Amino acid sequence: MAAKKSKSAGKPAPEEFRSDALAQALAKQDIAAVALALRHGNTVVPLLRSGDRDNPLDGGEVWTFRDPNTGDVALLLFSDAKNKPANLPPGVGIYSPEWLRQFLENHRETITTVFLDIAGPHPMQASPDELLKALA
Repeated sequence: MAAKKSKSAGKPAPEEFRSDALAQALAKQDIAAVALALRHGNTVVPLLRSGDRDNPLDGGEVWTFRDPNTGDVALLLFSDAKNKPANLPPGVGIYSPEWLRQFLENHRETITTVFLDIAGPHPMQASPDELLKALA
C-alpha cells in the first residue's frame, strides 16, 4: 500500500534553511570569513509575508526592525532559521548574495545596521556599507 503524501511534501521546513559557511564564520568571529560566506552563499532572512510559491517573481516581504525610540531600521540576517528568535514573524526565506547586495543598495538610505544571528549563538553587527563592500 502506498504511503499517503502530506501537503507539505517537497516543501523545505524552516529548520532546513541554513548556511554552514556563515555559521562557521560567525562562530570564529572572523570578519573576512563572514564576508566570504555572504559573498558566496545564501542567507536566511525573516519574512513578514512569504512569497507565492506559484509565482517565482514573488520573493515575499522582508521583515525589518524599526526602533520605536530612534526610528533606526535594522535588517536581521541569520546563518540558520533555528537562530531566529520566536518573537519574530514565523516566515523565513533563503536568499542569494546578489539578492542581499541589491536589497542593501535599494534600502541603503533606510537601513542603519545589519545584525547577523542577533540572538546568538555568535552575533555580529555591521553597517550596510560594510556589507556592500564585502559583497562587491
